[in-house]
Amino acid sequence: MKIAILTIGNELTGGRIQDANASLIARTARSRGWQVPVMMSVGDSFEAIGGALNHVLSLADAVIITGGLGPTADDITTAAVAQAFGLGLYTDEAVLAHIRGIFEKYRLKWTENNAKQAVFPAGAEVIPNPTGTAAGFAVRTDGKIVAVIPGVPAEVQRMLPEGVLPLLVRAFPGSTPFIRTKTLKSFGLSEAAVDQALADLDFAARGVDVGFYPNFPENHIVLTVRHSREEEAERILNESVRDVESRLARHLFARDDETLEGVVGALLTERQKTLAVAESCTGGLIADRLTDVPGSSAYFERGLVTYSNEAKRDLLGVPEEILLRHGAVSEETARLMAEGVRRISGADLGLASTGIAGPSGGTEDKPVGTVFIALSDGRETRCRRFCFRWPRRRNKVMTAQTALILLLRYLKGEPDDA
Repeated sequence: MKIAILTIGNELTGGRIQDANASLIARTARSRGWQVPVMMSVGDSFEAIGGALNHVLSLADAVIITGGLGPTADDITTAAVAQAFGLGLYTDEAVLAHIRGIFEKYRLKWTENNAKQAVFPAGAEVIPNPTGTAAGFAVRTDGKIVAVIPGVPAEVQRMLPEGVLPLLVRAFPGSTPFIRTKTLKSFGLSEAAVDQALADLDFAARGVDVGFYPNFPENHIVLTVRHSREEEAERILNESVRDVESRLARHLFARDDETLEGVVGALLTERQKTLAVAESCTGGLIADRLTDVPGSSAYFERGLVTYSNEAKRDLLGVPEEILLRHGAVSEETARLMAEGVRRISGADLGLASTGIAGPSGGTEDKPVGTVFIALSDGRETRCRRFCFRWPRRRNKVMTAQTALILLLRYLKGEPDDA
């Protein structure tokens, strides 16, 4: 089956936001064995939407449209689709009542233009929205389907698998073979190095598609198998996953929807360890990632952003003479930061970061990107020096990632080389 993607909004064609929805829909379609012959973005214009819809319908069996379903005057997608197919518009009273209920529940002020989100083309099938107020809809024409959903990425992420895909599968039975896919997440190897490590594995002969997807600072490897028999698809995928794991070994840290911080949190819980963090150059990024995991209060004790020398001295007990002699960015300071936050918190582990994020502040001995990361468990303190080469924000992100990788290696009982 061929799926066309049409994303709508002046914010897209004006370059104000990136189009996250098109890439998500394309990946999802590909994972089900469907082709995507065309992806387009157009502004909020009746002429542009109608012309684009006619074009993409000529190339595909179904079209997925996102955007332009809100309550404001520039949200014209529903009316434009109805006009393109010569359909009238009607108000769905059940949807309208649902929207009013949301406003009442959260004590939001109702304005009459919100009722616009309950208006649909005549004969359309409503696609429920579990996270927002604007429902989607689907219309059928000449054996083809046009599914329209809001453009808010969080809503697309729910409505695509829960509403749109089941509709398409029902409409085109037998269009999908058994699809099995696995995402393996790696860190510490470039995309080229990952490709080289897997070069002699003949995935094509097995019928396995391999995709390499950089997602700074990680590299993701996606294996996809399509087969007419479910058990054979499972066997081929499992065999291929084992081969990749044997080549990339400890550079792999997670699968599918798992995150590094989630894997670390699970291990902290399993080992019954608590953690406290002291951050300088990362400015709270490590703590933010750790506390993004539901239930992190079971193991995360506290996080301190000790950015100044005074904070390192007053809050963590780093001696003034150490700061003067070795500097805030040094192995000596990083060690004492990790030991200090562990001591004052009473946590089992103390993790610390200090460095020069840039673009200024570097010296010949300590250029921009120099970072020290330390981990203390009360018996020993590990510390590693790194020199990253990125702009400021990426240096901070890379430092937080590397700190979590070092913590993961510790919890697994592995060497601390990242």
